[in-house]
Amino acid sequence: MHDDSPHRVGKTRVSGSRSGPVAGQGSGRHLLIVDDDDRIRELLKEYLAREGYRVTGAAHAAAARRLMELIEFDLVVLDIMMPGESGLELTSWVRNKAVLSRTPVLLLTARGEADDRVEGLSRGADDYMTKPFDPRELVLRIEAILRRTGGKPLTPREIRLGNAMFDMERLELTREGAPLRLTEAEAQLLKTLALHAHSPVERMDLSSDTADITGRAVDVQVTRLRRKLEVDPKNPRYLQTVRGIGYMLAPD
Repeated sequence: MHDDSPHRVGKTRVSGSRSGPVAGQGSGRHLLIVDDDDRIRELLKEYLAREGYRVTGAAHAAAARRLMELIEFDLVVLDIMMPGESGLELTSWVRNKAVLSRTPVLLLTARGEADDRVEGLSRGADDYMTKPFDPRELVLRIEAILRRTGGKPLTPREIRLGNAMFDMERLELTREGAPLRLTEAEAQLLKTLALHAHSPVERMDLSSDTADITGRAVDVQVTRLRRKLEVDPKNPRYLQTVRGIGYMLAPD
């Protein structure tokens, strides 16, 4: 029998159901979960994805650093007690790095002492949760932090790519007012990349809605889009390849 009752993260397992009033409110915000406990990290990724968030995981501080230097996250959920560099040290690094300094950080720890909470907050964390915790409370705290900090602005309906303009609602591409023909697959691919502008999107994520399990169809569509968007398709300015990950759209 399936158990839909809520469970506490760090003790048992995550609830199989959504959290009720806050369900689905992630609105595609991109979270980074940093925890050396594979089980907790994967459970949080699964739960938060059901709440409407995009979620990326990292098992240690070094991996988190690499990801944050490549991808713009809306919020970082960070475990304090990790081997090597601690979550407190990583929080200090985030706050001291100009390009990341405004990224919200929520700390997780199995230690509930007041001194630990004070140190975490003094290093620049926005909030603090002690394990075990109810994942519904985590969602509420994330939403509260994002409301308080403002998060990133909403994605505009239209994005500019040099002398071209892409309307994400109409799925129309124009250059200086003249329409450029897009296939349905090209339009959907461009919209997905536009919704995550300036952040790499994994190649297999871009092909997840197709029967193509190799990603080759995406490569073909990217090549065709570059011919329509780029002055020099072989040296793209807007539709960029991110080695080892996938593709990124970098509009003006």
